[in-house]
Amino acid sequence: MTRRLGALELIEANTDPDSWHSWDAPVRPAERDPEYEKALAQARERSGTDEAVVTGRARIGGHEVALIVSEFRFLGGSIGRDAAGRIVTAMRRATAERLPLIAATSSGGTRMQEGTPAFVTMVDISRAVVEHKAAGLPYLVYLRHPTTGGVFASWGSLGHVTVAEPGALIGFLGPSVYEALEGHPFPSGVQVAENLAAKGVIDAVVPSDRLAEVTTKALASLTAPVRVSRPGLPGTSVPARPGDAWNSIRLSRHPGRPGARELLRIGADDVVSLSGTGAGEPGSRMLCALASFQGVGCVVIGQDRRARAGGGSVGPDDLRAARRGIHIAQELGRPLVCVIDTPGAELSAEAEEQALAGEIARCLADLVQLTVPSVSVLLGEGCGGAALALLPSRACIAAEHAWLSPLPPEGASVILHGDTRLAAEMARRQRVGSHDLLADGVVRVVVPEPVPAHENPEDFCRRVSAEIGSQLRHQLTRLPQDRRTGRRARGGTATGPMPA
Repeated sequence: MTRRLGALELIEANTDPDSWHSWDAPVRPAERDPEYEKALAQARERSGTDEAVVTGRARIGGHEVALIVSEFRFLGGSIGRDAAGRIVTAMRRATAERLPLIAATSSGGTRMQEGTPAFVTMVDISRAVVEHKAAGLPYLVYLRHPTTGGVFASWGSLGHVTVAEPGALIGFLGPSVYEALEGHPFPSGVQVAENLAAKGVIDAVVPSDRLAEVTTKALASLTAPVRVSRPGLPGTSVPARPGDAWNSIRLSRHPGRPGARELLRIGADDVVSLSGTGAGEPGSRMLCALASFQGVGCVVIGQDRRARAGGGSVGPDDLRAARRGIHIAQELGRPLVCVIDTPGAELSAEAEEQALAGEIARCLADLVQLTVPSVSVLLGEGCGGAALALLPSRACIAAEHAWLSPLPPEGASVILHGDTRLAAEMARRQRVGSHDLLADGVVRVVVPEPVPAHENPEDFCRRVSAEIGSQLRHQLTRLPQDRRTGRRARGGTATGPMPA
């Protein structure tokens, strides 16, 4: 069995050499029950720390960060008033010094020896997290074995990015308490990090020896300043002749056409994948990630044509996963990239009962209120409300063989002509192709495909990536600081891309 690292061991293993500086003042003596005082003394000796958390400042991959790390060997990492006070003080100092905050939890929750006065400190800690995030600063959480009770139900579940230790027990219910109260064991395999990642409760499972690597990539996207040496001239490359819309639709459906996954793998750097809605929904047909395009760190949400469930169609949980990404971008003042590539929304009774239409509307509402730089990318299929949900942005670009339509052309043909025979003609008449979208002002740029994308995926992804980076750099040079960091509300236009 893998040995679990203590608090100071975890810090040493993941911070840059000689960069750790403790912020912890000695715990002040207090009059306590003698048995409790004895337990505290034993905990100090066993753990090598004076409380259940240690806090301080360090560097990880060259990034200055604040750290709050639980020590489970100190009374099960339980949070009493002294520990809570230390956590709140560290969070507020991180906010004042504008440092990203990393919390590495390992706790059974509230300290039972202190009861309700300790229990209600979770409110104070949660308030400090909210204040930190409201200042536009990243909050990353590493859930270690075990993390349960009030810690998981407060500051352990508020991260912009939340990852967990392999095999870690993570849950609200303590399994031993559940069994004692209910008379039977809690179902096995539920409160395990890997299961929660699969269910979209947490983002990923990360071994402790990779925590620094993942943290560095995340901070590269969320905190690194964008140095724009030259803004570039977005939109300078446009195919010479409009192609046939129906031919583009056929090419966009080719099984080998690269999608959002390939775009991230080939065209982006510092990619950290997020998972699901964070609320127990996997959102498996929507990618959400932190990444960099051409040196510009951003949040990416993208419809995944490779998703097995539903053949790539988009459901309500996928849109809720997208909205999570939108909120992270807005909250942290980072650019947003929306990748559109879908045959349409999920057609099912479950989707209707889970507010599919409402989630499309809420995506639209979130995006038109966005104050940060944003680019929407029509990468392939762009069908119906699922495509429209990710369209509003300051700049929309389209691959040459991408398209946008209220329905599949076959469906439009059925509505107007009773069958699918005139689908190709409907595609042409409805102006769904990239050149029509450019002429009509729906997109700003058409990225050429000298050969269809499936014939040269790497060149295609690099072309699209370069245009994304160019558009973002262009916006960053033009947007005033208060607007590009999300500090002032701004409305979009009624139709078409929002102005840069």
